Amino acid sequence: MSNITSMSNKIVFITGASAGIGEACAEVFARAGYNLLLAARRINRLEELAARLEEAYGIDTHLLALDVRNAEDVFSSFSNLPGSWQQIDVLVNNAGLSQGLDPIHEGDVGDWDRMIDTNIKGLLYVTRAVAPIMAARQQGHIINIGSIAGKEVYPNGNVYCATKHAVDALTKGMRIDLLHQHIKVTAIHPGMVETEFSEVRFKGDKQRAAAVYQNLEPLIAADIAEAVWFVASRPKHVNINDMLIMPTIQASATLVVRENS
Repeated sequence: MSNITSMSNKIVFITGASAGIGEACAEVFARAGYNLLLAARRINRLEELAARLEEAYGIDTHLLALDVRNAEDVFSSFSNLPGSWQQIDVLVNNAGLSQGLDPIHEGDVGDWDRMIDTNIKGLLYVTRAVAPIMAARQQGHIINIGSIAGKEVYPNGNVYCATKHAVDALTKGMRIDLLHQHIKVTAIHPGMVETEFSEVRFKGDKQRAAAVYQNLEPLIAADIAEAVWFVASRPKHVNINDMLIMPTIQASATLVVRENS
């Protein structure tokens, strides 16, 4: 981790940056010369990532060991940043998860709380910390990572789907509320992406997680990161409001084509 040495570089703030889509986003923004403000619970993973990207691209990084579910930590972490690091150009609200795959009458309340607290409240807390400074500067771009689950509801997806529908609605609300502050707001909704997502959903059951992607070619994290970069790199007068990205083998939340093993 290092301090910003030149304010000529823009700053991107990425939550959930220690793996998967967040890590891939850090890579593409570093490649483009952005300085990186990275947040995740696993600070050791962030340190390894930051060291690699600083060496590869000559950018600066600042790391936050942060659980977005904790409002007090979010606001204090942001307010205690050096002033130069608060001047965020792009916020990627990536932190999110799914827990369990149970019908509503058998659902685990703890799972529900973790999804609601991370996917909805965490996104709100981070946005509430960052958006006022963007508004004062009359510029910025907020990119929320949603899901096909925010467009469709599928069996046993109940609460997870509800949280991602909330992300979709909040994105639209943010775009309206921040219009006169000249802040762009985008939602990117991936279909099947092979990351730690399924392993987290199934609470470390690697075999069950692997079966999700068996005999098919899903998206990878870099596919989504490239889409994030595309929307972030449009000219000032262009905003991509909404993007739904699916692997070729997927037509809906539940309809996929698997090759014979």
